[in-house]
Amino acid sequence: MSFIVRNMKPSEMKIAVNWAAKEGWNPGLTDGEVFYNTDPEGFFVAELGGEIIGVKSAVNYNDEFGFMGFYIIKDEFRGKGYGLELWQHAFNRIKRICSGMDGVVEQQHNYMKSGYKLFYRQMRYEAKNIVGMEHSQVLNFEQKYFGEIVDYDEAVFPSRREKFLDLWLNQKFISAKVFLEDDKLKGYGVIRKCHKGFKIGPLFADDYKTAKALFLSLANYADGEEVYLDIPEVNSEANNLVKNFGMQYVFETARMYNNGSPKTGTEKVFGVTTFELG
Repeated sequence: MSFIVRNMKPSEMKIAVNWAAKEGWNPGLTDGEVFYNTDPEGFFVAELGGEIIGVKSAVNYNDEFGFMGFYIIKDEFRGKGYGLELWQHAFNRIKRICSGMDGVVEQQHNYMKSGYKLFYRQMRYEAKNIVGMEHSQVLNFEQKYFGEIVDYDEAVFPSRREKFLDLWLNQKFISAKVFLEDDKLKGYGVIRKCHKGFKIGPLFADDYKTAKALFLSLANYADGEEVYLDIPEVNSEANNLVKNFGMQYVFETARMYNNGSPKTGTEKVFGVTTFELG
């Protein structure tokens, strides 16, 4: 049977999302549309005899930074070399620039073969019945805040990602909040409906107090259902946040980079945006 790796069609993105859900990654209800439209040329499928057996993404945010994700091969086709060909095809798209990924534990040694280095662990936490609370300085997102959010985000995330944020902040089934102090943005966050419960991401803030206020306001949107938060283990204040709200560990990935690492740190990252696009 013939084997090919090709660009993913828009209608095929639902396959990747459904597989991600089966893997336990718990994607958001509209993640597929947002992810694909961020960089349509960055999504690939492996096809064997006309059947899609694997998916992979290699998203370019710009000419300096990209992100690898959505690496899934159907169970019965694993260990036969198809995944490696799919990986290499996607990797070729971003191998000359700095790129990141959140690698699952069992595959990290393979990613290192392509030059990726482990920088820190990313931990997913879960809690139910969080009692939310509004704060006078936490406001609903409005388009007038968009430019300031993009600038703030650029100082925290490894790349400017205006297109992604426009899609992310205006998708269905979300609540987005900003924290203002003296009319200046001190943080922002998004919570979205997922296959199970709700996931907060990003949660970027200047300090713990700001992050906590945003977290509590966003948690109201979940109305007592499960809330998930992915944090960089190296951020001690983010660890305090999940501890203080009694959140329980679910699983972990590893933030890995190739061709150097971004200059931005993790001090303001109280919640990772996504494991798929960074």
